[in-house]
Amino acid sequence: MKKVQIFCDGSCLGNPGNGGWAYILRYKEHEKKASGAKANTTNNQMELSAAINALKALKESCEVELFTDSSYTAKGINEWLAKWQKNGFKTASKQPIKNQELWQELAKLLAFHKVKAQWVKGHAGHAENELCDQMAKSEALSLK
Repeated sequence: MKKVQIFCDGSCLGNPGNGGWAYILRYKEHEKKASGAKANTTNNQMELSAAINALKALKESCEVELFTDSSYTAKGINEWLAKWQKNGFKTASKQPIKNQELWQELAKLLAFHKVKAQWVKGHAGHAENELCDQMAKSEALSLK
C-alpha cells in the first residue's frame, strides 16, 4: 500500500461566506496541488472539502497521513466518526450532526483508505499548511 501525505486547509471570508479549500498531495518525489471555491459556505465545510477532494484525487487505496490545522476535521476522523456512523450520524442527544453530507462522503473515502489525521497549529510557520492557507484564501477571494 502506497504511503502518501496530504496537507489541507479551508478558508472562509465570513462564516458563512465565500470559501476556499486547498490541498497538497505528496507521494515520494511527486506532488499534486489543487484548490477550489464555494459561495455561501462555512469554514468547517471548507476544511472538510479540502480533505475530501484530496482523498478523491488518490487513484488507489493508500495509507494516508493527513495534516490539517482543523481540530474539527482531525478529531472527526480520528475520534468521532465511528461513533457517528454507529448512531446514524446523530449526536448523543439524537440530533443530526452538523455537515452530515460531507461527513458521510468523507466516511466512504476513509473506508477505502487507511487515514490518520494529524493536527498542526495554523499560522505557525508550517510550510505546507501556510501554502494551503494561501491557496484556499485566494480561491475564496476569487468569488468577490
